[in-house]
Amino acid sequence: MSSLRLRATETRSHGGVLATRSPCLCASVACFVALLVVGMRAQSEPPALPYQAAQDPFRLPDGATFGPVASVAINSKGNIFVYNRGPHPLMEFGPDGRFVRFLAEGLIQRAHGLRIDREDNIWITDVAAHVVLKLNPQGRVMLILGAQGATGDFNAAFKFPLFSEPTDVAFGLAGEIYVSEGHGGKIARVRKFDRQGNFVKSWGQKGTKPGEFSLAHSIVVDRNGLVYVTDRENGRIQIFDADGTFLKSWTFTGHPNGLGIGRDGFLYVTDGNAGKVLKVDFEGRVLGAIGSLGKGNGQFGEAHWVELDSDRNIYIGDVFNWRVQKFSPVR
Repeated sequence: MSSLRLRATETRSHGGVLATRSPCLCASVACFVALLVVGMRAQSEPPALPYQAAQDPFRLPDGATFGPVASVAINSKGNIFVYNRGPHPLMEFGPDGRFVRFLAEGLIQRAHGLRIDREDNIWITDVAAHVVLKLNPQGRVMLILGAQGATGDFNAAFKFPLFSEPTDVAFGLAGEIYVSEGHGGKIARVRKFDRQGNFVKSWGQKGTKPGEFSLAHSIVVDRNGLVYVTDRENGRIQIFDADGTFLKSWTFTGHPNGLGIGRDGFLYVTDGNAGKVLKVDFEGRVLGAIGSLGKGNGQFGEAHWVELDSDRNIYIGDVFNWRVQKFSPVR
């Protein structure tokens, strides 16, 4: 199925009225409905974005390989960081794909979310260890949220919050830290911290109602401070204010996975099950897409994460195909 936003429509029952019309009118109505359905089908697939996939964009050291790629992020220098579930969980590459270094060796149990803040600090989530780590640009751990190996709500002795499979990190306008969590189990929510890592509040729980989540998978904050969260298994993106007040949601027919905000002022959303990346405006309208399911160049096993650089190149982390795909705009 296509991963388009579902538009709100008004429905009325006309069965009794149509039954009193003439056969000619009924035929006309049937023809109109058929044309409408065809038109809807024609619009069900978003137009292809003018991008082309690069062939093998990264040069890894001899003997090194990616594992399942969970996420990708880019720092202020244009360097690309790849967070994966292989023997070297975090790798840095130059803008040209040249290998720079390994980071976080021996620290990670199961990679998931990766973000880089305005100071080029590296933030990673570990869904197996239940922690969020902040690394400085040199790779040293500077802050830990949660407690390694411990899950739940709060540490009873020291009164700090625990996580249950944290999935992603986002940053507010004043440096606030937002963490989405609940990749599995009974917990699904967002945690908010101040810029020093002190706990502020939580919102959300497991469920399908507005403000609830089946799986809070990815999170971003826009230039107005609004918080966007992919609720993957519920097939929607939910939008909140900075304090967690539910504002609205956009429903998709697919499974919105990763979220990114491009410098072109649009949202980019990965639909893992459909193998697509969608370009979406801030009214929830899908403007175009790239990708399909498969093993070939420009295709995805599971499009898990999305990141854009300053030249509008799109990088997609693919869990099932163990790679990062780079798409460049056609000029």
